[in-house]
Amino acid sequence: MEFTMGGRLEVRITPADVGKRVSVRRVAGPAGEGSKFTDTVGVLTSWDDGVLSVTTKSGEGVRIPESSLVAGKVVPPAPARRRGPAASFGELALTTARAWQPVESEPLGDWRLRAAGGFTRRANSVLPLGDPGLPLGEALDTVRRWYGERGLPAYVQTATGAEGTQERLCADLEEHGWRREVTADVRVASLAPIGDLDRDVSAVRTSREADATWLSRYQRFDTPGPHVLKVLGSGPSVWFASVPGDDPAGVPAAIGRCVVDGRWAGFMAVEVGPEHRRRGLATAVMTALARTALDEGASAAWLQVEADNEGARALYDGMGFATHHSYHHFRCA
Repeated sequence: MEFTMGGRLEVRITPADVGKRVSVRRVAGPAGEGSKFTDTVGVLTSWDDGVLSVTTKSGEGVRIPESSLVAGKVVPPAPARRRGPAASFGELALTTARAWQPVESEPLGDWRLRAAGGFTRRANSVLPLGDPGLPLGEALDTVRRWYGERGLPAYVQTATGAEGTQERLCADLEEHGWRREVTADVRVASLAPIGDLDRDVSAVRTSREADATWLSRYQRFDTPGPHVLKVLGSGPSVWFASVPGDDPAGVPAAIGRCVVDGRWAGFMAVEVGPEHRRRGLATAVMTALARTALDEGASAAWLQVEADNEGARALYDGMGFATHHSYHHFRCA
């Protein structure tokens, strides 16, 4: 990371740069000869009482004493992506939400409160795309009450790492005592190369419904109640795929779900039984679903993968997926 100008380190940011993406270097530990330095890149979300707050792409809020700064500068809003279809954060946020709809929802200004009996955080969290119409503290009180009335923990879903994302909201939630629990990446890719993969898909079966056999492989619930089926079946054009296995009970070797929405095809619930892994079944499922989506006119793909799922991340890297932004679920402490 380069901070020098004429061979000197300089702090070239001020409180007037709050809201901009910055790169800062600070002393880590006692100052003096042999001092170690730490670099942080993110959005400068506050600068009060001699302390800077920078929210990184991971959603982490970093507090930095002004006295520890040795260098700092404003950097471009987000690094340019080298591959994948162009898309704004707003477009992708709405597209991903339509592919995983709650059982119940209610507006709070421009926010959307969502609930589905506790089935997944995505369907049981606030989607805050805009102004809640209330001061933030009052809005969060409303959120806590709404989820409390339903016997659910209160979550807010936020995003970081792209132009127009919500680093400031992440910092504000932390200031109000909310804590980040889960981070995942939203990744995008061109759809045609996935459909063109040289993969035998003859064993992949596609259907419009998640039947009992498909559900027997899906690992995200204990009992498939009506709320689970409603969420799984939601979206403009929903497809399910499965590969039969050799289990006497008929449990599939692999499954997947795809939602086609205009130019977008979203891939979810791609799961392979442990005894069937390393046979290319996940790729076969996605290839078959991609071909179905191409037939419906889609041209771009998206998916979500948790930050610590190294196996899935490697698979999607090989398919050409690149990270567009990260999203996080903050829970009321």
